[in-house]
Amino acid sequence: MNQRTAPVVESTVSFLTHGYAWLPDLRRHLRENTVQTRLAGRTATALHGPDAVRFFYDERHVVRRSALPAPVVDTLFGRGAVQALDGPEHRARKALFLTLLTGEAPVASLVERVGTEWDAASRAWAQQPAVELFRATSVVLTRAVCGWAGVPLPAEETVQTADDMVAMVDGFATAGPRHWHARRARIRQEKRFEELIRAEREAAERAAGRNGAGPQGSVLRAVALHRGAYGELLDEHTAAVEALNVVRPATAVAWYVVFAAHALHRWPQHRAPLRARDAAYAEAFAHEVRRFYPFVPFIVGLAARELHWEGVTVPEHSLVLLDVYGQNHDPALWPHPYAFDPARFLGRQPGRDELIPQGGGDPHGHRCPGEDVTVALLRSVSTRLAGMDYDVPRQDLAIPLRHVPTRPRSGLVISVPPSHAAPPRTRNRRPDR
Repeated sequence: MNQRTAPVVESTVSFLTHGYAWLPDLRRHLRENTVQTRLAGRTATALHGPDAVRFFYDERHVVRRSALPAPVVDTLFGRGAVQALDGPEHRARKALFLTLLTGEAPVASLVERVGTEWDAASRAWAQQPAVELFRATSVVLTRAVCGWAGVPLPAEETVQTADDMVAMVDGFATAGPRHWHARRARIRQEKRFEELIRAEREAAERAAGRNGAGPQGSVLRAVALHRGAYGELLDEHTAAVEALNVVRPATAVAWYVVFAAHALHRWPQHRAPLRARDAAYAEAFAHEVRRFYPFVPFIVGLAARELHWEGVTVPEHSLVLLDVYGQNHDPALWPHPYAFDPARFLGRQPGRDELIPQGGGDPHGHRCPGEDVTVALLRSVSTRLAGMDYDVPRQDLAIPLRHVPTRPRSGLVISVPPSHAAPPRTRNRRPDR
């Protein structure tokens, strides 16, 4: 196989400068689907397209162990998390998450809790002059997912916990104050969750002594009592990390909620079918929000051995990138990709390796097990947003592509009148940005 020749340049500064646009721009500049570059001094091969998704998620080709940069592990996932495992350990840990986060009953239960918390919060918002929707949503989601998971959350700790969950996501792909704020947030929450894991195990031991069998219970207890591939309990720190990896991703749905509100503000014609509780349209709207708006720029792995893909030799143990943002805006997959159009998902489900906002692959492999939860929550909250009566004051609604993960600069501030529970009035105001 002939190796194509192309300039291999250090791209770290370019990525930090251009964010989501970096990899799609590099591909367009080189006129190739597969490109080689360097990130943080390491050779990196970037792959693109559904076939590349299947190639990337084949453990014979790409592995995740040691692939994630330390700053990402120390903020977003935590040391020992399932995202950095391969082989039997990964499969055993993934089975836990699939049990907790997939299936009709657990998803419906969480959606119901979020709906209850949202309705209560939105009534309270009507008593305030204005509300930053992003932060307010993160509090709603944190309160709901903690209640659903059996994680004690005193009222006085709710806002701090929500802010910490947001900080872990907001600071994973950057340097400077955001990153150090994320590290402090993770340390604080890991310490708290270790105490919760210890308490759950002690309670389980007491119950087993009384009844002769271990108790069945909450999500938190399921994580606390989970045994790995070789029958061992997770150490307290790793169990705390994985309990956080249930709560934190659900809170991160706040990014998609504020994107949904941004879409409804810019294109208010989507309010009517959502307000009518058209389930098929709500599903399509959720998928289009996840496709259209930027969340993950790319996924990182390591070449398990020397690989060959589309005429490019990928050195063993070098970085392999999967182009997420570029694929979700590829005109070969999505006609008019920069048009927001939920109709593209009406009457069909997106292919497994086609729409990859949170990664791709087999749900039993490295694909995010929380996708079902994300889509279900976004469906439910988008319907509620469309049914609310609120104003969007003039503000900076720009979404900077160099900021990873990004969101509207203002956090999307809304003003909810006391009568918002009444039938909504149509407001055809021009978007500010």
